[in-house]
Amino acid sequence: MAEDYYKVLGLEKGADLDEIKKAYRKLALKYHPDRNPTDKKRSEEKFKKISEAYAVLSDPEKRKQYDEFGTDAFRQKYTQEDIFRNFDINDILRGFGFGNLGGGFTWYGGAGSGGGKRRAYTQRRMDPYGDIFGEQVYGQREQVQAREQDIEYNLSITLEESVLGAEKKLSLKKGDVAEEVNVKIPAGISSGKKLRLAGKGLGGIFGGPAGDLYLNIQVLPHPLFTRDGDDLYVERVVSFSQACLGATIDVPTLGGPSKRMKVPPGTQSNTKIRMKGFGVPHLKGDGRGDQYVRIFVDVPKKLNARQADLVRRLSDEGL
Repeated sequence: MAEDYYKVLGLEKGADLDEIKKAYRKLALKYHPDRNPTDKKRSEEKFKKISEAYAVLSDPEKRKQYDEFGTDAFRQKYTQEDIFRNFDINDILRGFGFGNLGGGFTWYGGAGSGGGKRRAYTQRRMDPYGDIFGEQVYGQREQVQAREQDIEYNLSITLEESVLGAEKKLSLKKGDVAEEVNVKIPAGISSGKKLRLAGKGLGGIFGGPAGDLYLNIQVLPHPLFTRDGDDLYVERVVSFSQACLGATIDVPTLGGPSKRMKVPPGTQSNTKIRMKGFGVPHLKGDGRGDQYVRIFVDVPKKLNARQADLVRRLSDEGL
């Protein structure tokens, strides 16, 4: 049985929109993968579930259908693609006041010049949700040698931005001065990569050259797609008859229109179908990865009398 969306968010059925938003914000902070580095896979799955629940319960029409028909019937009527249609998670989180969905920077400085050691402090290290919850963590890093005043900025981007590329404007505070920096995100970049912006760090000591700005990239989870290297994965559900007889279904693509895809007769649940060239652009070199569609067969939990009779007749035929 599919999970109850109200229970996923820890709510009662009569919860109002403000309660739904508050519950989603709280759980998004708790289960965001950036906050669970030792258990990212589980937290990512939980993050997707609460996002799906919020996508339904925050939409008046979808919530009405869900309340009327219940979880199982609703999931038969609405595919995951339907649920997230016109639901931009990045805009939703930004609407909660999450800003750039990531940030915080580390500056390297201190007295001295030449090759002397300088102490590096974490001036402000913010959770991607820190702007809304007001949480900041201060700490100190070990001594390092630095010839220039480098800055590290932890930047979270959406999967679309990592695949398609983007231009972002960051506001960095250097001492008492706020400076805007334009950043071009290259198509194909992945989590863990760094972008270097030469000369965008702190001003050099005693007239020396300015340091560099290093962007530590973290890609946020997506409600529909997952990424593995330069390949993308998406799930689609087909009926028992479609799996047996074959069918043509619509499959979403990232940043483009849906594509028609054939499901061969006899397709088994958890089958992967490859869509060549619909994956992530290679960060270095030409070409791009592939998109894989995981097919799951929907076995109905309840049958009416006529359907049950048809299935019994199929059973008599050895199916």
